Amino acid sequence: MLPFILGFILVFLLPIVSSIYSSFFQQVAAGGGLYGGGELTNEFVAFENYKNVATNSKFWVGMGRVVLYTAIQVPFMILSALVLALVLDSFLVRRVTIFRLGYFLPFAIPGVVAAGIWVYLYIPEISPIVAGFQSLGIEVDFLGKNMVLFSMANMTTWTYTGYNMLIFLAALQAIPTELAEAARIDGATGFQIVTKIKIPMVRGAVLLTVLLSIIGTIQLYSEPTVMATVNKWMELDYTPMQIAYNTMYGNLTPGGDGPASAVSVMIALIAGTLAVLYALVDKKVND
Repeated sequence: MLPFILGFILVFLLPIVSSIYSSFFQQVAAGGGLYGGGELTNEFVAFENYKNVATNSKFWVGMGRVVLYTAIQVPFMILSALVLALVLDSFLVRRVTIFRLGYFLPFAIPGVVAAGIWVYLYIPEISPIVAGFQSLGIEVDFLGKNMVLFSMANMTTWTYTGYNMLIFLAALQAIPTELAEAARIDGATGFQIVTKIKIPMVRGAVLLTVLLSIIGTIQLYSEPTVMATVNKWMELDYTPMQIAYNTMYGNLTPGGDGPASAVSVMIALIAGTLAVLYALVDKKVND
């Protein structure tokens, strides 16, 4: 286990500790003359960076967007992945390997590239999808303010459904076949086997995928960043992760490592809190 432990400390724990430490500092100019200048130095500011984040209305508006996005996207994606896994685990599909690979392929495409592909499909002037709707007399604006969250949710669902499907499929294939055979002997239908045996026994996989999805969607970044290239009304602080990134590079004030680290820590705390709340609710419902 030593190689794993060393790697875990190096690429996971140390960056977290460094980020938390940095969040208590701000870069300020020191040693300047009459007209300013001087070198940037780190100044200990205690919890001032966290206070700035907590009182930043745009941070909470952005957090509200991603929470709404999570509520829309995660249930649909998890349900779609579970249905696909159940179909592949049944006797309805032949050549399962081909379908499994096809469902998983979108996950192999880098997120920025996938977002770029979907933006192309959303732009009214060149989109074959929009043209198809218009031919039916339906006007649709995938880049509009009322539709953009759904458009981004579609991107993420397309990318990660196959990934979650593999997790469910692995859990389904770990279920002893004797259970289904015994249920058939007792007269259970295929639907009853699915609802009474298979789905309850993949509860752990469902919990895992939902927790990972909550943590991932709270960190939404690639999709809104790419869509902002064609949607000028989407500002640099549209999502919390965009706020962290643009704060880091001084595009938002106060800028620098310290304020950006404070934003990142706040995002992590909120994501962790939501994940724990879901786990507790899931435990209470299923107990």
